[in-house]
Amino acid sequence: MTKAEIIAEIANKTGLEKVDVQETVEAFFKVVKGAMIGGENVYVRGFGSFVVKKRAEKTARNISKNTAIIIPAHYVPTFKPAKTFVEKVKSGNK
Repeated sequence: MTKAEIIAEIANKTGLEKVDVQETVEAFFKVVKGAMIGGENVYVRGFGSFVVKKRAEKTARNISKNTAIIIPAHYVPTFKPAKTFVEKVKSGNK
């Protein structure tokens, strides 16, 4: 499902204009991105958590040159679904 399909689905279910729904969805994503860039986690009860995780520094290999390179410590965005959400997906029809 694409973002456009999500916007159309929400507009159909709520009766709101697609433009208003699109602005709301974009604002939600902007808030989540801004919070995560600032190092904050975002928790949506019953849906899941958008969490910033730190990856430790590690040594990797460049196979073509046969050299070791160091990948510095960095942060990555992750999503962890809520237990109730996972259970609903497991029991749902595909």
